[in-house]
Amino acid sequence: MDDAPVPSPRTGHEVIQDYLRTLDGSPGVYRMLNAASEVLYVGKARNLKARVSNYARPSGHSGRIARMIHETASMMFLTTRTELEALLLEQNLIKQLKPRYNVLLRDDKSFPNILISAEHPYPQIKKHRGKKSEKGAYFGPFASAGAVNRTLNQLQKVFLLRNCSDSMFESRTRPCLQYQIKRCSAPCVEKISREGYATLVADATRFLEGKTTSVQSDLAKSMTEASEAMEFERAAALRDRIKALTQVQQTQGINPQGVAEADVVALHLDHGQACVQVFFIRANQSWGNRDFYPKTGAGAEEPEIMEAFLTQFYDDKDPPRLVLLSHPVENPDLVAEALSARAGRKVEIAVPLRGEKAELVENAARNARESLARRMAESTTQNKLLTGLAEAFDLDAPPKRIEVYDNSHIQGTNAVGGMIVAGAEGFLKSQYRKFNIKSDAGANSDDFGMMKEVLTRRFERLLKEDPERKSDMWPDLLLIDGGAGQVSAVAEILNELGVEDIPMVGVAKGIDRDAGKEEFHRLGERPFALQRNDPVLYFIQRLRDEAHRWAIGAHRAKRAKAVSLTPLDDIPGIGATRKRALLQHFGSAKAVARAGLSDLQAVDGISEAMAKTIADYFSAKS
Repeated sequence: MDDAPVPSPRTGHEVIQDYLRTLDGSPGVYRMLNAASEVLYVGKARNLKARVSNYARPSGHSGRIARMIHETASMMFLTTRTELEALLLEQNLIKQLKPRYNVLLRDDKSFPNILISAEHPYPQIKKHRGKKSEKGAYFGPFASAGAVNRTLNQLQKVFLLRNCSDSMFESRTRPCLQYQIKRCSAPCVEKISREGYATLVADATRFLEGKTTSVQSDLAKSMTEASEAMEFERAAALRDRIKALTQVQQTQGINPQGVAEADVVALHLDHGQACVQVFFIRANQSWGNRDFYPKTGAGAEEPEIMEAFLTQFYDDKDPPRLVLLSHPVENPDLVAEALSARAGRKVEIAVPLRGEKAELVENAARNARESLARRMAESTTQNKLLTGLAEAFDLDAPPKRIEVYDNSHIQGTNAVGGMIVAGAEGFLKSQYRKFNIKSDAGANSDDFGMMKEVLTRRFERLLKEDPERKSDMWPDLLLIDGGAGQVSAVAEILNELGVEDIPMVGVAKGIDRDAGKEEFHRLGERPFALQRNDPVLYFIQRLRDEAHRWAIGAHRAKRAKAVSLTPLDDIPGIGATRKRALLQHFGSAKAVARAGLSDLQAVDGISEAMAKTIADYFSAKS
């Protein structure tokens, strides 16, 4: 007897209507799923029954919502105590599940700050990124590392604060080059008193707090006094500092007088693609801007995009007291409440219509418009290159995700494998990976073995995390640095893992290792080359060079870390703080090894028990 045909699952507004009987007016989060149980959309509601009843209507929806309803085969619900809890839960689920119809912020990198440390008699000024665990005064955020570096460069000319590490500071016996080029006051060798250095720190702090006028007037007054006292060398030094301070203010760009602290967030939407520009204003100074390109959830409108951006952007960042917007959000009071809860103080959101604040928003909006136009033009070029790549390598379609692999080592030491990722949006740097080579292949300088290890670890993890290949983390094309041997080694690994259907190409240097004469190797086929003036060849060269740059950088970082290692790193209970204290006290790890118990206990943080642990460790080694 033939099996009866399996009926296709029901979808659409009728399915959604069935859930209304089980819902009440509680706030909460809902998920809409398709027939394959993939999450299509995550939403929040103050009243779940009222919100879901809107989806149950057969008509009256936008094209985007109508498509989503048509695909919905089931729903899931989570009730919360408040609408704010629902908003926070919604954004967590969106980040985790990445539904197709939700607006999704794809770049969630942290932003750098300037830190004036407070754990040393002569505080250091430096760039800081990440958790604010070190004691000191933080100023930021800045839009990029470049913006921080430019500001630090000018601040060193003005305030002469040291940027060297504490260990380097303690080891100096004469001034370094920074002092010679007038970027440091050399407190390490007492070229300035502790009180004088504290004055410089206070001036730098005032400047970063926005009190630039008072700092500049104080410097001008001191210059006049020095000149009248015929201290012309000191007057000239003060003149140079005033000049540098003026340059800092000029590089800050827009410096609003009536806005002390705000983020200016402007959105531009064009044919379903969005750009959001964020300008950071702190202490009445512009500290740079950053552009973002969120996924628009298959056609969301400005208010929904703006609300989703704000809640996701500030999920792990402290919002300022004022957020200026180019477009209103759907739930302004709720978003303001969420940002206030994140900051631990009141946060205001506003859409200014006139005055200086409106000018700031218009400037950000213009930047968003221009950035999106450039990106769309670049995307058109990138798509042409991907189409050409598909034709050159006989792929079924232009690749959406290309992974390029390379290794780096010096005679087998500090071996590292690198992976870069590229697609229709260019290089996806947030998805780059490095692999510390753990097998003997690294020590033996076995390039085949290292490539095998890297690819094995990469695809074993992919198979574990996404065995059904539902995510966009699976590559459409692998580019391997090497020829037929590397291609055969990688193919062997992929066959063992059962992922032999991924196209793979080896990129060999070719005759005389000359750029432009690259040969391309595919399993079971003869190698071939592209014309020297082919744009696809230049594209592949850029991919290969980027992979090489990434692998070399990872290798150098590993090598630099290895150089700084000492026997102290292997002693239980010796962390960074105790290691620094021991090296500053004794000068070297060798001197620590020769020290007696009483000498060890004289170091801050070293107890009698810890001193015995250190002595026993070196005694066992001798």
